Amino acid sequence: MGRVIRAQRKGAGSVFKAHIKHRKGAAKLRHIDFAERHGYIKGIVKDIIHDPGRGAPLAKVVFRDPYRFKKRTELFIAAEGIHTGQFIFCGKKAQLNIGNVLPVGAMPEGTIICSLEEKPGDRGKLARASGNYATVISHNPETKKSRVKLPSGAKKVISSTNRAVVGVVAGGGRIDKPILKAGRAYHKYKVKRNCWPRVRGVAMN
Repeated sequence: MGRVIRAQRKGAGSVFKAHIKHRKGAAKLRHIDFAERHGYIKGIVKDIIHDPGRGAPLAKVVFRDPYRFKKRTELFIAAEGIHTGQFIFCGKKAQLNIGNVLPVGAMPEGTIICSLEEKPGDRGKLARASGNYATVISHNPETKKSRVKLPSGAKKVISSTNRAVVGVVAGGGRIDKPILKAGRAYHKYKVKRNCWPRVRGVAMN
């Protein structure tokens, strides 16, 4: 009897269910609104939490709703150096401090950023893994475009209205510590996806 080899199993459609039981939610920037486009809005870091299956910690930031009498809690990817009780400012007129959210066009060249938008309003897609950061290289005011260097080393031209968090993603150096034992690898991948243990083909005969 033949056997379905690994490459065939890998391509097969799935009954896969993501391991999301204890996840805390999607980490995104605020929905862009009038306050962020023209001024700034202030939030406060209430908590810094661990999200299973993610290397970087998350920050719970509470904002006052500009349009209704209520508070909105957002989950941001925590930048290195932020702390509970810290004020986070989001918007075009916000200051260039660690953890603040600004349009890339409002930042000087050489600024270290993370959780960067790929397209305006997509709420953060690039440089989100622990210890990662992108760098603002240059601006072109005529075309309203900016050039950034991504963690891979690739350089990308994006719109200057794209927002980003100032600073480096927290949790850097995570992969420097060796796993050392199989049990740790088991728990690491248990909350991610079924890709461990992996048998080397050469060990099968």
